[in-house]
Amino acid sequence: METLKNRILAEGQAIGQEIIRVDSFLNHQIDAEFMYEIGEEFKKRFAGEEINKILTIEASGIAIAVCAAKFFGYPPVVFAKKDASGILTPGFYSSEAKSFTKGVVSTVKIAEKFLSSIDRILIIDDFLARGEAAFALCSLAEQAGAAVVGIGAVIEKGFQGGGDRLRKRGYRVESLAVIEKITGGKIIFKN
Repeated sequence: METLKNRILAEGQAIGQEIIRVDSFLNHQIDAEFMYEIGEEFKKRFAGEEINKILTIEASGIAIAVCAAKFFGYPPVVFAKKDASGILTPGFYSSEAKSFTKGVVSTVKIAEKFLSSIDRILIIDDFLARGEAAFALCSLAEQAGAAVVGIGAVIEKGFQGGGDRLRKRGYRVESLAVIEKITGGKIIFKN
């Protein structure tokens, strides 16, 4: 998605060789109009797939997933909550996910009543680095007997291998921009 790549180059900030900050439009301040463009692109990428729920993880994936839902006919958006929540009642699926940027392991949970074996899930998130969050979301869906139709990432850091690991496990992964490397403060995209 060229407009996304251009935004990353214009507004993104490379930090070292592994971190990219795009908080001016994606995950701190949200450009709502641009999120709908991203949602429409996910619909193009997953055209023809039967999807009845979109699954993400709090917090950065929520806005993207909600905007994408418009283009899939407004299926429910379900998001995994991190760690203990006072509002989750007994009866939930859980998995662990390590955050690359924060360096912490979180237990992510979804109430059982929101996922079932009839669900065909599209997972959407802002970043795909080592794949920890995506694998945790896949685990939650699979615990419910749901089918993971695909995984959509706005930005994939290809050099960290998560997308390749997911693809090797048989998941369909569609990333709107894949970063091959960060070198000398420059972001280099995979063609």
